Amino acid sequence: MERMLPSHRLDQRASLIRRLRLLDRLRRSQWPIHLVLLLYVISILFPLLWLLLSSFKTNREITVNTWALPAHFNLDNYRAAWESAHIGGYAFNSLYVTVISCALTLVLSAAAAFALSRMKYKQLSRKFFAFILLGLIVPPGALFIPLYRLINLIHIYDWHLYNTHLSLILVYCTYALPITIFILHAFMQSIPSELEEAGIMDGLSAFGLFARVIIPVSMPALVTVFILAFINNWNEYIFSQLFLTTESLRTLPTGMATFNDGYRTNFSSLSAAVIISILPVLAVYMFLQRQIIDGMTAGSVKG
Repeated sequence: MERMLPSHRLDQRASLIRRLRLLDRLRRSQWPIHLVLLLYVISILFPLLWLLLSSFKTNREITVNTWALPAHFNLDNYRAAWESAHIGGYAFNSLYVTVISCALTLVLSAAAAFALSRMKYKQLSRKFFAFILLGLIVPPGALFIPLYRLINLIHIYDWHLYNTHLSLILVYCTYALPITIFILHAFMQSIPSELEEAGIMDGLSAFGLFARVIIPVSMPALVTVFILAFINNWNEYIFSQLFLTTESLRTLPTGMATFNDGYRTNFSSLSAAVIISILPVLAVYMFLQRQIIDGMTAGSVKG
């Protein structure tokens, strides 16, 4: 046994050396992929960096030398965008509409996905689910005129829906429901039925089962669809332009159009306003980053 030990250790050492050489060859062979990914990241970050630097420049500095660094780093453009251009009011309107529409979307889509994934009548649930998924194949541009006429028709009958934030909330929620139900339905179908059986044995009703078992387990997927809906609603422009005519009700994307008065564009203040509009999305993403990653990985493993 003592004679076999050195040869056994030599075999282990040789195997380890072969593995290290193989890993080294793999690293060397992947440098083109890393280079492409690096160029891709630079192409994404460079416009953001240029926008950030432009937000500290004056209009003259942007016009004379677009790519130069600002002469002085000051917050005058941010102050002007927040106070003179009323970016603060537009940002509050966007935040209000976006949060309310996302919350309503989560409640309706979670309830619908739970019902569709646990319905007794499978044929009916499949047909209803297929009907909901039809919303994914309808382009948003095809519904601009019908929705505009519908909102105005409701306004004629004294429901006062046109030129209100409620019109945007309802439209945003309607557009987000198909994809949200699709994601949550796939996630809830992967939840083990033993959890529901244990909840029923404990005396939970259907609502208690949904609120105390399904919702906590589906939290990663809920956070993921919340982020998707938040980004889409926060950046939406066309519906806000169609349904809101009062200046004080405008959201941030439409409010930033005030920097262009028809004769010239205030690029410095506009750059500062764009940076301000990006900050809430970055804050929400950074705060919920772990939940988003958990939702993506859980869906990929269970689905």
